[in-house]
Amino acid sequence: MLRALAVDDERPTLEELVYLLNADPRVGTAEGAGDATEALRRINRALESGPDGPDAIDVVFLDIQMPGLDGLDLARLLTGFARPPLVVFVTAHEDFAVQAFDLKAVDYVLKPVRRERLAEAVRRAAERRGTAAVPTPRIPVHEPDPDHVTVELGGVTRFVPVDDITHVEAQGDYARLHTDRGSHLVRIPLSTLEERWRARGFVRIHRRHLVALRHIGELRLDAGTVSVLVGTEELQVSRRHARELRDLLMRRP
Repeated sequence: MLRALAVDDERPTLEELVYLLNADPRVGTAEGAGDATEALRRINRALESGPDGPDAIDVVFLDIQMPGLDGLDLARLLTGFARPPLVVFVTAHEDFAVQAFDLKAVDYVLKPVRRERLAEAVRRAAERRGTAAVPTPRIPVHEPDPDHVTVELGGVTRFVPVDDITHVEAQGDYARLHTDRGSHLVRIPLSTLEERWRARGFVRIHRRHLVALRHIGELRLDAGTVSVLVGTEELQVSRRHARELRDLLMRRP
């Protein structure tokens, strides 16, 4: 069973996170640390104890914005250890997802933390540690709404119309949905959205970008490179996708 350490400088949030972790059947023990410095001392003790020692830690649930040493700084330090614990970021800010996955984070959970979303992060950590044989909590599964994407942030659930999405950008295991009014981060691989929205006029133009054909304003050719203008943003088109995109745009009504 997983041995977890939760790190957050806000005491009520930390206590709630430790409570939810201890309630998960895959977690053997969960304790808390009020800042990254305290967490680093605790992790050092765990490493001295060894992977099978009484002070071992398998996974750290880590806030990002904290005074002094922040969560990203701590995660960078851990990458230099021989046998570091896994890291799950738990934060109210969606803007650090790319840095988080560059640091090999297991998951990126947005606050306020929902029990079922945290359970998914625990499941991922358990699989990575090879302890996923423990029964997982049952989470209701709902069929996706074909016309909307559900986005949750700060306790607010938004239903973003697919027709409002101009383009999608891959960010690790997440995708950032761009609209004329802003962007939203969702935990859906770009390849899944490509397959799901192909019939709705979305086309892959690059390994990192999926674009709605109806929102392309210009196709630009410059010194052998191809790009498209989507709103005010210019996006690069890879060579392997350029011809298909041009043909699709020429046939567009």
